[in-house]
Amino acid sequence: MLPEVFDLTSLRALYAGGATPLDVVAILADRMAAADPAAFITPVAPDAMRREAAALMARAPEPNSLPLWGVPFAVKDNIDVAGLPTTAACPDFATTPAADAAVVARLRAAGALVTGKTNLDQFATGLNGTRSPYGAPRSVFDPDHISGGSSSGSAVAVAAGLAAFALGTDTAGSGRVPAAFNNLVGVKPTPGLLSTSGLVPACRSLDCISVFALTVGDASAIRRVAEGFDPADPYSRRAAPQPLPAAPRVGILAGAEREFFGDDGTAALYDAAASRLAALGCTLVPFDYAPFREAAEMLYDGPWVAERLAAIEDFLGRHPDSVDPAVRAIAESARDYSAVDAFRGQYALAALRRRTEATWAEADILLLPTAPTTYTVAAMQADPIRLNSRLGRYTNFANLLDCAAIAVPAGFRPDGLPAGVTLVARAFQDEALAPLADALHRAAAPGLGRDRAAPLPEASRVQAAAEDRLELVAVGAHLSGLPLNHELTGLGGRLVGAARTAADYRLYALPGTVPPKPGLVREPGFAGPGLAVEVWSLDPAAFGRFVAAIPAPLGIGRIALDDGRVLPGFLCEAHAVAGAEEATAHGGWRAFLAARRG
Repeated sequence: MLPEVFDLTSLRALYAGGATPLDVVAILADRMAAADPAAFITPVAPDAMRREAAALMARAPEPNSLPLWGVPFAVKDNIDVAGLPTTAACPDFATTPAADAAVVARLRAAGALVTGKTNLDQFATGLNGTRSPYGAPRSVFDPDHISGGSSSGSAVAVAAGLAAFALGTDTAGSGRVPAAFNNLVGVKPTPGLLSTSGLVPACRSLDCISVFALTVGDASAIRRVAEGFDPADPYSRRAAPQPLPAAPRVGILAGAEREFFGDDGTAALYDAAASRLAALGCTLVPFDYAPFREAAEMLYDGPWVAERLAAIEDFLGRHPDSVDPAVRAIAESARDYSAVDAFRGQYALAALRRRTEATWAEADILLLPTAPTTYTVAAMQADPIRLNSRLGRYTNFANLLDCAAIAVPAGFRPDGLPAGVTLVARAFQDEALAPLADALHRAAAPGLGRDRAAPLPEASRVQAAAEDRLELVAVGAHLSGLPLNHELTGLGGRLVGAARTAADYRLYALPGTVPPKPGLVREPGFAGPGLAVEVWSLDPAAFGRFVAAIPAPLGIGRIALDDGRVLPGFLCEAHAVAGAEEATAHGGWRAFLAARRG
């Protein structure tokens, strides 16, 4: 029996049973012919799909010879595929590229097969999926409701079984909101992790190519194939993976920042997701979403909207009537901003980023609704700007604040429509975020795409990487809550616990240091009180970066603790404490600072 949707596990089972890519593309051709025609702008013709499948089999005859051998995928039609038009959902804008976008080329080299170019909100401007002259793709669960956008067709293609995965883009949430409305996983990588060469830009400095799939394991495997530094893309970045705790602290919405616009069903699913995280061993931490919300509002109500005009200004000037009215109104609003406003916007964003540091000091991950509610196509078309803005309340900030995110299904409302939640982490925690996202998805047991009864395959389960961490004794300004603690937390440092040194250590206040720093010196034979310290852990790469940045006269040596452990920690060169004020009698740096303030 053929699966209703194609995840990587079911495809590999088909191939292991003797099916070939020719068989799979034949199935897909029949399904695509019967599917919602609004999902694809340019479907690959059946004969062309067969030729590509045959060429793959000639190049790599064995299913296990390539990581994505025979895996069909769809491509949002603002991403180039050689020989197929790139329209960005604007017929007069169409061009036919001679080369694949960098990400498409990587996926095809790995054995994946393109099924077509998918519909989108024109020029990737919108989160609803109705702003296209090629029609409005609908939720696979209710044709009266929006699919989400701008990557509307990509999400529908995966959820309806027309592709095993699809590429979207995500500037404001376009790779996450359609995932929520179609019971899918949506991976929005750290900005720059996937090349944007061959992408029609929306906001070039913020755009990400994203991945829709049926499971977190599938989406993560595809992301790994697709990512890689691209010197042709000025915004490409080399991956610098960062860890997360095995039992992370998860920030959850609280108070007035919980806004679902009257959608009690989605609110209940969000609360259920939080409870599942607690059951998975996470610590739930209410946090202030306000600075994140204020950053989100800047994307459309600030000077960044000028990037959308920069992307299409020449075309808009020559073909104003070819642009969707809502898209044109958004782009034209950029003319109200000056270069001065652009710099003021940068300053305001930097201030908001600084405000969010308080949250990241207390939470490792944020849990947010992917979208606070959904709407019918008719309602969206009647009020396109205001309702679209609501959809981005919990997504618009992510690229402005350099975050990684994974959207997962959270279950179904009483009316049968799905909703989703998103786990958000800091840059380059993409890989570390996947195991928890997968566990959260499995705990909800929502099925796969439109197949609500399908179990999540065990073969796609994401296993957490084995931990390999080094411990470090913090003595002074790096203690929790003190001015330099962010240098530890920013590298993924985790507090292991409070501790106390052995009795033969003295502590001094180093003169002229800003912020104030102590010097810890061991004096064999001295019988002191022992000093309150903290033990932190870092992964080896982060430990190396941290140690390399320590300024003289401080350095890392071995510190004996009163419980018998001997760990790396902050020590001071003896000459630096000559004549310095001694703080030993206070029993630790924090107590010394408190006494000085008193």
